[in-house]
Amino acid sequence: MTNETMTVTQPFVMDNAFWTATAIFIIAYAVIVSEKVHKTIVAIFAAGLMIVLKILEQHEAFHIEELGVDWNVIFLLISMMVIINLMKPSGIFEYIAIKSAKLGKGEPFRIMAIFAIVTAVLSALLDNVTTVLLITPVTVLIADALEIDPIPYLISCALASNIGGTATLIGDPPNIMIASKAYLTFMDFIYHLTPIVIIMMIIYIFTIKFLWGKKLITKDSLKQRIMEMDENQAIKDPVMLKKSLFVLALVLTGFVLHGFLHLQPATVALFGAGLLLLLSKTHEPHHIFSEVEWPTIFFFIGLFIIVGGVVKVGLIKWMSLQILNLTQGNMFATSMVVMWFSAFASAIVDNIPYVATMNPLVIDMAKQLWPELSGFKLLHHPDLMPVWWSLALGACLGGNGSAIGASANVIVIGLSEKAGNKISFIKFMAYGMPVMIITVIISTIYVWLRYYVLKV
Repeated sequence: MTNETMTVTQPFVMDNAFWTATAIFIIAYAVIVSEKVHKTIVAIFAAGLMIVLKILEQHEAFHIEELGVDWNVIFLLISMMVIINLMKPSGIFEYIAIKSAKLGKGEPFRIMAIFAIVTAVLSALLDNVTTVLLITPVTVLIADALEIDPIPYLISCALASNIGGTATLIGDPPNIMIASKAYLTFMDFIYHLTPIVIIMMIIYIFTIKFLWGKKLITKDSLKQRIMEMDENQAIKDPVMLKKSLFVLALVLTGFVLHGFLHLQPATVALFGAGLLLLLSKTHEPHHIFSEVEWPTIFFFIGLFIIVGGVVKVGLIKWMSLQILNLTQGNMFATSMVVMWFSAFASAIVDNIPYVATMNPLVIDMAKQLWPELSGFKLLHHPDLMPVWWSLALGACLGGNGSAIGASANVIVIGLSEKAGNKISFIKFMAYGMPVMIITVIISTIYVWLRYYVLKV
């Protein structure tokens, strides 16, 4: 896109705007971590400062996706929340909760492992944001039924969603952006990333067993009570359930085929929300919209603008260039630096604007190394391909490093807080960062073996 190219390739200087934007970003992040002020309030105020101080113009914040609010993400979230709020009264989530608990024989860890696998698979086939919107209410219901702290379950699902989303083109927004710039197909991601994600999930199950296995204890009477439940009795409105499942299937099919349909996921979700509202014959939709996680939505809006400010002044580009310059043309070193830097950078800032900055930098590096090539041949140079996959792995898996590293994390934390189970920034990082490091180490070994030793 023209605006993206302009904002990334134009020269920048460390002027007053650079230092002001950097200060706002660092202070806002520090206050969010401290949890002295609600994260949504901090994000909105800091975003307002970016615009008032002219670091970002208002039209940049609201109309240029590379610098401001990504409305596709915002309306995807709102629309899916509306669909889920309309589905809740049917009893479908209670049905899934009971069915899953019975499949796990009422054993707390078995249930956690089942939900981690289900979350990862759905995140790969759909997208991780939609998946956690669907899974989180079910997770809370199961934990309440077993009288167990739901926070380990919620964190586990958030982490699994980011791992699973790494596997496919549509699983995580950074993959969609990388595919667009590098001319990569859906099957490219299946061939190159899905195998290692499967291995990661196997290791992840053992990891969560180590992290939470001994803490997940419940009474035998509660296990037996769950096994005696009849999941069919949970369905309270069969007619609305059929309508909801029809619309949800339509929306999910639209997500899978959105590239062929030339429709953005937000458009598909918005149509689905409108259709289900119409089919539900809801005369007064106020209560449906009141259930939308508006604090989470506005946190995203503020976060997009804050990060857009530091992207515009060149902070992220400067950091990336310094790292890339260290490799001096060694492609293995470049792959490793891109992966690890992307992982930690994506844990600090949202991985969407980060990848928007890194994509042109990788392309510029390729042009310098192979000036005689262009287009598809340049972007698919055999020596460059491992760099693309390293960027995808680092950016997607890095989202597990902190509470604001990925959209799925923010959604889970917001829904958890609404249910009365607050997940602090530090608590999420205490579990998320080790998982991030483990998965990136696995990715490092994978890239080294597959592309530099076996060269397949």
